[in-house]
Amino acid sequence: MLAKVMSAKLFFSYSHADEGLRDQLEVHHAALKHQGQINTWHDRRIAPGDDFENAISEELEGAKVILLLISSDYIASRYCYGIETERALERHTANEARVIPVVLRPCDWHDLPFGNLLALPTDGKPITLWANIDEAFLSVVQGIKKTLAELATARSEQRSETKLAIPDAPGLSETHSGPRSSNLRIAKAFTEQDRDDFLHEAFAYLVNFFENSLVELSERNPGIESRLRCLGENRFTAAIYRGGSKIAACTIYIGQDFGRGDIRFSHGEQGDSNSWNESLSVDHDEQVLFLKPMGLMAFGNHGDPKLSMQGCAEFLWDALIRPLQE
Repeated sequence: MLAKVMSAKLFFSYSHADEGLRDQLEVHHAALKHQGQINTWHDRRIAPGDDFENAISEELEGAKVILLLISSDYIASRYCYGIETERALERHTANEARVIPVVLRPCDWHDLPFGNLLALPTDGKPITLWANIDEAFLSVVQGIKKTLAELATARSEQRSETKLAIPDAPGLSETHSGPRSSNLRIAKAFTEQDRDDFLHEAFAYLVNFFENSLVELSERNPGIESRLRCLGENRFTAAIYRGGSKIAACTIYIGQDFGRGDIRFSHGEQGDSNSWNESLSVDHDEQVLFLKPMGLMAFGNHGDPKLSMQGCAEFLWDALIRPLQE
């Protein structure tokens, strides 16, 4: 009973385009749920036949912590941005709730009404750009734990003033549909086309990442020059020079084995596909696609086998530049 009284309602405001990321984020809140610190709500808990807008409004009014899951789709949503965000910020300004932007994907959000709020993960870095996505979710959870501790302290100090207005008191916000688990996610099925699209998007990301990184490397280090050459749509080379002498080079390309493509890395500028130093295949769990290295190059802080596109890029960039740092 005590855990229920102390529990804070956490409301997810999100675009359905980001449902997979929301599911993963909710999984990372499991410890807080087990400890009775939070109970979570999102619109997938609305029962058939319930009034959609009334249910959301009721839960939003009863939430103590409101997470705005920011992406371009969220900003483009009339309901998310125009209705939920507006009311959430009103409650935040009135000190009735704490609004926390959680940046899921890169987008232009800093000049929006919530742009002055401290965002999660750390430094507002979008979750999809973290090399290890679990670390991104952990950063969010740690930020929420800090907020919960602050709210608990304030509630303890002002108990006599807030006692009549506790938003998540039993029976106020859950009677319309009764208690229900928020663990309603279902494993997603990924097609061969999904895997192929992800592979080619990841390769295009690598080309852009290496090109920008080489330019920045030359600008920051006098005497260092670099070159990136695209050899068709599925292969490129990168080379780094000091005083005209080549000191590091690599080839990255899309390979094929048994009908499935992968991303391969070779030291040196090579035109053939007979050998490589590392291979990263497309794999998936129940929610997302990711890149999984074979493990031929074991170094750095890339022990997690589930790499995002940026995680893959950082992993292979480390392989290229490592000789210059030893």
